[in-house]
Amino acid sequence: MKQLCSLLCLVAAVAADKIPDFVVPGKCPSVDTSKLWSEQTPNHEKYEGVWYEYALSKNPYQPIDKCVRNEYSFDGRQFEVVSTGITADNRLLKNSGKVYPNPFGETHLTIDYENSFAAPYVILDTDYDNYACIYSCIDFNFGYHSDFAFIFSRSPTLSGSDVKRCEDAFKNINFDTSRLVRTSQGSSCPYDSQREL
Repeated sequence: MKQLCSLLCLVAAVAADKIPDFVVPGKCPSVDTSKLWSEQTPNHEKYEGVWYEYALSKNPYQPIDKCVRNEYSFDGRQFEVVSTGITADNRLLKNSGKVYPNPFGETHLTIDYENSFAAPYVILDTDYDNYACIYSCIDFNFGYHSDFAFIFSRSPTLSGSDVKRCEDAFKNINFDTSRLVRTSQGSSCPYDSQREL
């Protein structure tokens, strides 16, 4: 219901010619989610654990600005996620959510965080040990869509070859990788205190 209300608000905004800047003309790209789903579902347990955000596209639903650390706990069906980091105004913040199989039977996961709306969560590529390339796209009426991309890493840094794997995965679906912005990570991040939030 929360997703439906949010989507109706966006559609109403588009119809009223008050289009948010993250809603753009065009349609979501074609992604072979069935193939990805069949390959990844048996390995969901390997996806569990800590993922650091290495880069993302501009995202109004991302309240954490830097030092983003995501901890995924898998119960055999879905993931509980706790994201911690520092906001743009320099506050420590913890945000919780879930990642679960799409409730309508579509062949991808769904991400659902507090203070946001449920959205597709497609793992375009991952080796489970070093990197993950995440894509989310929603089509709206009137020929508009909204999409977001993330690069995750198992550590605060990521090798150039793994970054390229994600960039190639995004380019394969015609996503403009110049939209990706590095997330500040490293020695100045208070990872231990984040875990205590």
